[in-house]
Amino acid sequence: MGAAVTAVLSAAALPSASAASATGPVDRTTVASFDRMAEAVLSQRTAALVDKAPAQHDALGADAHVGLAAGLARAEDTASSSLRTRKARLAVVGEAYSAGSTKVSVDKVRVSGGRADVEVTETTTLTYKKIRGDEPATTGFQAHHMVTFASTSHGHWELTGIKNVDSGVPAVNQPAPPVSKPADVDPPEATPAATSWPAASKPKAATGGGNNYAAMAAYAEKYWSKYNPAYPQFNGAGGDCTNFVSQALKAGGWKNVPGEDSDYHNWWSGSDSQSWSWVGADEWSWFALSSKRVSNLANVYQLGVGDILQADFDRDGSKNHSMIVTYLGLGGMPYVTYHSTNTYRRSVASLVMSNPNAAFYAYRT
Repeated sequence: MGAAVTAVLSAAALPSASAASATGPVDRTTVASFDRMAEAVLSQRTAALVDKAPAQHDALGADAHVGLAAGLARAEDTASSSLRTRKARLAVVGEAYSAGSTKVSVDKVRVSGGRADVEVTETTTLTYKKIRGDEPATTGFQAHHMVTFASTSHGHWELTGIKNVDSGVPAVNQPAPPVSKPADVDPPEATPAATSWPAASKPKAATGGGNNYAAMAAYAEKYWSKYNPAYPQFNGAGGDCTNFVSQALKAGGWKNVPGEDSDYHNWWSGSDSQSWSWVGADEWSWFALSSKRVSNLANVYQLGVGDILQADFDRDGSKNHSMIVTYLGLGGMPYVTYHSTNTYRRSVASLVMSNPNAAFYAYRT
């Protein structure tokens, strides 16, 4: 078991009689212990990214008889190591976090046959270190995880796994997923953008062609975590990211194009349905480019407020995620806000460093 993880996760007591033959509902003390253990692991990931590690949870020191599975301990140590590498790479482009805070709430617990599956929501906030001086104050996100515990022969619980269940881009403190597909597949219709820093300046006016880019950003930052009830959300059906981007674009001046929902030349949202281009990442790109409402930028760091960034994480030619720029630092660093995982003002540098094998597509609106 890794020393760093062990120090934080040494113990979190559960009622010993509840574990060996666990099945059915669990008591509040057990749920509270599940919560503390999940928060400790996820806080450890956050700590790997910041200059000053978050304070360890004093409540853990008073608990006993719950361990961390050896395999998960090794995995978390590897995760922390990769996140520290990401921290170093971010420093090269002038980004750092001075502090971080991670909180976890338990949403649902299912116990059967000595196994507990615990659904939790993680809320993490990272404070930007003022290096250039133009950084926003914070970036934050909410992520959902399935946390698994197993009962041991001694009547205790053992933390065996944590899995992110969101369909969108990995959160700031989540290690990059392994790439299983080759990186040399044919590119999609959009032109991939370079990710080298710095990039040649490509300034953007505050308005243009009927677009109000500040209004786009304001909408996205208003509804990044509290969804607009006027629209359906698609977190359980492939992700809400492009739906969210479309809403922001409409708030800033984009007009509906009615017609057959499956025709990518159309773009609209109604009371009970919407076009595929409104909710699908690839379809949105096809509509936006064919309608000439956007053009491709050569570099992701040329993005301005109201511009759109898309990612193809496994380079299979199909875009996985859509984001909108809601803040631009004076030094040129764009910050994106998005759904799935709900995230506020994450720097493009963080996305690039967290997903080094991805292809990114930058669109000027």
